[in-house]
Amino acid sequence: MSGGPVGVAVVGAGVISGQYLKNLTSFPDLRVVAIADIDTARARAVADEYGVANAGTVADTLAIPEVEIVVNLTIPAAHFDVAMAAVEAGKHVYGEKPLALTPDDGEKLLSAAAERGLLVGNAPDTFLGAGLQSAIRALDSGIIGQPLAAVAATRGPGPESWHPNPAFLFQRGAGPLFDIGPYYLTALVAALGHVERVAAVARTARRQRTIGSGPLAGQVFDVEVPTHTVALLDFGAGPSASATFSFDSPVPERAIEITGTEGGLRLPDPNTFGGPLRVYDGDGWRDLPISGSEAGRGLGVLDMARALRTGDPHRATGALGLHVLETMTAIAESAEHGDFRTVASTVDRPAPLPEGWDPLISIG
Repeated sequence: MSGGPVGVAVVGAGVISGQYLKNLTSFPDLRVVAIADIDTARARAVADEYGVANAGTVADTLAIPEVEIVVNLTIPAAHFDVAMAAVEAGKHVYGEKPLALTPDDGEKLLSAAAERGLLVGNAPDTFLGAGLQSAIRALDSGIIGQPLAAVAATRGPGPESWHPNPAFLFQRGAGPLFDIGPYYLTALVAALGHVERVAAVARTARRQRTIGSGPLAGQVFDVEVPTHTVALLDFGAGPSASATFSFDSPVPERAIEITGTEGGLRLPDPNTFGGPLRVYDGDGWRDLPISGSEAGRGLGVLDMARALRTGDPHRATGALGLHVLETMTAIAESAEHGDFRTVASTVDRPAPLPEGWDPLISIG
């Protein structure tokens, strides 16, 4: 096993790459070696901004020996192809959500990686942040007794008002269920365990939307997926949940609340890494302290990189990403066919991060 910082390449130099690169270039256990994009000029510009030596095509990047982990930040339709190319080149891969467009492709990716002894990781890694890690520790301490049920909701008017090129967020593999849903479903699985079956209804409010900002403002694009989905979830450990995923609401809401036999817990927005975290104990709601990292996107990459050096398990795994993908697919199929759907896979709850886990202190 080699030592020193783990070499990382970022594929996809779009909007979200900046959030990742700010952290990946600051974590001492990582070294960003290259940036790739279908637009090589954009890759070069982003590489220069973050002081990264190499920039070019995906093929150029996969040929660099120092690259150990490929961070796949492409659009959902490209997730599987880019990840599989990385695995076939002998690279570990950590991808943005969803893992792939279909569970079959997700299974193919994990199988190909396992055959080569490679790790697969998958966003979101927000559950590794201080807020949700503190919530999970609070649940495990018994602060609300036995968890019984949860309510989750992400509602808003949709990203077309602020995103400069939002059409892909309304195409297959996206929409509120597949784009925002992974944050909520991953948090629920990390807190309550795997999902066994689901039922859902879904609607599409408008078949076209208009870009509201940036150089494409005023351009109209087609909506290909449901923009409002409501789901019921049965968990293998016993609790149930209701969840709403919507791009149709003028009233914003981002919430998860878990009810137990002795009280309730309001989790932070699962698309963030901090608080607030609140508990209801019979005398009203009160804030709970949180501890851990609030660094942001890239914690899952770092945890996987450290696992490569130590041999310990990582947490934002491909298996977790596949289970969430299968759950979302089952929700979409239930909404289409009007029946309960079983989620075939199971996955263990990820182990909490150890106390004192710090992305800015090198383990080596």
